[in-house]
Amino acid sequence: MSGTDTVQLALLNASRRAEDTRANFGRVLDAELTTFHCPSGEVPAGFGYDGFVVTGSWASVYWDREWIDRLKTWVNGAIKAGLPGLGVCYGHQLLAAVTGGRVESMDGYELGYRTVERDGESRLLDGLDDRLTVFTTHGDRVVEAPPGATVLATNDYGIQGFRKGRVFGVQFHPEYDMATAEAVTRGKDHLPEDRVEAVLADITPENYAAAREATRLFDNFSAVVAETVFG
Repeated sequence: MSGTDTVQLALLNASRRAEDTRANFGRVLDAELTTFHCPSGEVPAGFGYDGFVVTGSWASVYWDREWIDRLKTWVNGAIKAGLPGLGVCYGHQLLAAVTGGRVESMDGYELGYRTVERDGESRLLDGLDDRLTVFTTHGDRVVEAPPGATVLATNDYGIQGFRKGRVFGVQFHPEYDMATAEAVTRGKDHLPEDRVEAVLADITPENYAAAREATRLFDNFSAVVAETVFG
């Protein structure tokens, strides 16, 4: 898409490293992005966008934080206004929680390149294989999909993707490049050193190339937004 057909998306950046996250999503989203750093208290003033994306975060959706409540309120209003939305990792969990699902802390932590299985048809996953290599990093998970939602992907850690109406979520990080995957992994000082080193050894050009296939879902989301806006 280009020119007048470029969709306008609100990027709701919930990460601590705001600039890196903005660069990652700017690289993979074919859209005009207006970024709001939610932990700093920023959310859009209204719903004058074609759609929205909620990023990952170090936070948990069930924390009692003013900025999280503000973000949930805006997302709920955006969904009621009919805006298509995409959530990644924390964003996946937040969209699930706002639409009636349940998010809980895991007994463990998922980290590194993993395989997820498609478990439902959706435009979001058009053109992707039934088994996807993806990079994951999370200690919370969606344990119950929202009522009326379609589960799109799963693995042994649980729900990895869902759709409810015009809202989509994926637990994994298709936006990560190798440098981001390495930096995030090195920052997991709460995990045993041997596990961190094993994940780092697995961040190879071959695994990264396999995981890049999942970036197609960003083009699919932009296409869904464009169809909603332009017909």
